[in-house]
Amino acid sequence: MALHSQNPADRLDTLIATHAGTLADAIRAVETRISWSPFSDSPSTKIHGAEKPVAGKAALAARLGRPFDLQQPGIIDWVGAETSPFTRRPLGITYPRSRPDALIAAAQGAMATWRHVDPEARIALCLEMARRLYDRNFEMAHAVMHVAGQSYVQAFSGSGPNALDRGIEALAYAAKAMRDVTPRVQWQRPFGRDDVRLEKRYTLVPRGIGLVICCASFPTWNAYPAIFANLATGNAAIVKPHPIAILPMAIVVEVARQVLTDYGLDPNLVTLAVDTPEAPVAQSFIDDPAVQIIDFTGSPRYGAVLERTIVGKLLFTETAGLNSVVVQSTDDATATVRAIARSASLFSAQMCTSPQTIFIPADGVRTPAGPMKAVDFARALAVEIDAIANDPATAAGIMGAIQGEVSLKVIETLRQTLPQQPGVSIIRDARPYTHPDHPDARTMTALVAVVPAGLSHIYAEEQFAPVLFIVETPDADEAVRMATGLAKEKGTISAYLYSTDAAFVDRSVDAYAAAGANLSINLHGAMWINFAAAYSDYHVTGLNPAGNACLTDLAFVASRFRIVQRRWPAVVA
Repeated sequence: MALHSQNPADRLDTLIATHAGTLADAIRAVETRISWSPFSDSPSTKIHGAEKPVAGKAALAARLGRPFDLQQPGIIDWVGAETSPFTRRPLGITYPRSRPDALIAAAQGAMATWRHVDPEARIALCLEMARRLYDRNFEMAHAVMHVAGQSYVQAFSGSGPNALDRGIEALAYAAKAMRDVTPRVQWQRPFGRDDVRLEKRYTLVPRGIGLVICCASFPTWNAYPAIFANLATGNAAIVKPHPIAILPMAIVVEVARQVLTDYGLDPNLVTLAVDTPEAPVAQSFIDDPAVQIIDFTGSPRYGAVLERTIVGKLLFTETAGLNSVVVQSTDDATATVRAIARSASLFSAQMCTSPQTIFIPADGVRTPAGPMKAVDFARALAVEIDAIANDPATAAGIMGAIQGEVSLKVIETLRQTLPQQPGVSIIRDARPYTHPDHPDARTMTALVAVVPAGLSHIYAEEQFAPVLFIVETPDADEAVRMATGLAKEKGTISAYLYSTDAAFVDRSVDAYAAAGANLSINLHGAMWINFAAAYSDYHVTGLNPAGNACLTDLAFVASRFRIVQRRWPAVVA
């Protein structure tokens, strides 16, 4: 049956039925924390066929040098200055810049109807958006590549299915939260001689417009949960992409608006708010009383400002942190070093989970071959990084490209300042690798330096660049104390610990928990140690300065709606 041959209510009922199995499986997954996904995160042509990869690349090419046509309210001009980290050439795409007041008014108008749509239908519509976005994931992969610098494989998986899984995870929690509110009840209780009977109704009321502020390096990862959480709970979503990474979010908004239109709903429930570095627009939305929910992913500096200044509204933040590794002992030194080196090389350490500071006890890491001192560990890391960097095909698949010149400036500053610091040894200098497909790509491999424990001003600050600091500590317990102290003070999203000593691990885990640090212990092998699985791994705890929200738990969605009740005397038959 054609979509528009049914009436709107029947179409939504059909859509609910279509996606009911996926939603049930997602709820089961978050309740059991098992491995599950409705999507494949492999770009293999054996799964998708030979046509889709070609079509995805062609779709990006068709976008270049042209306006991205979104028919949304209040357009005042067209802006866009994205440059590919792989080609170093402008994309030439311009996007409609709309007046904030026009987008807010349109969102308010759309919410008047949206809030009365069955929550199950709202969730089904979001699942339909996810399905269509997955169908266009080859296009999305090329879009993310050429604004963020992720490798093709990582852009396909991490910014595609893995990110969509985080969005569906939010939908599972939204369903659980809203289903927990019974819509009606007949209430009865004796009061003295009276037997009081009341009819009660409970209405879910959305909080207001949600503003979703996206980051540049992983624009979809946090955006999908925020957008879907807002829409599922009855709110509108205004998407504010980073000005150097607009294209992926423009595609998301385009798909969302088309789904809403196809089902007879106001597309202005989802709009795009673009800006430029010279004329930022986020504060205009934040200051408007109609905007009641702000999701922010980005720099710790701006995130801290928002956390200090936003009152009377919901604020969900994920910024960044200083991710540490403590290595006390290992049964396989090569495997441990390789796991850390690979993780630090993934996307050239431009990930919020990338390890940066490695703490090694003064008496060395205990290995079957004997103690491994800090400098030896650093040299072993350099060997493993070289193994990746010296193979261009491997490097391209793992490291991708450097998104912005700011990361190169970080490296250059360290090159100039580290040799002037007492006791610092640069074991491996950062240097570019030659990308086999994009010879002009902006690339950089990791700098590895041994830094004395007393120079915390060097290793205790997050560096948004491929950098590894190896720090010698008096002993392993002090290493844990320093790592967890940094987590409390600077924030952390992922912490890593290697030890074959069960007693040491046991006395360490509570310190990490007290610091609000998610901890990975003794991870080796094919899985990246900083891989976070939706439905199973909680991403960010909200217990340290790296962010106040968690992707994803019940708290991420439950406060995006409130409950209003009405009651009256029941009619006794």
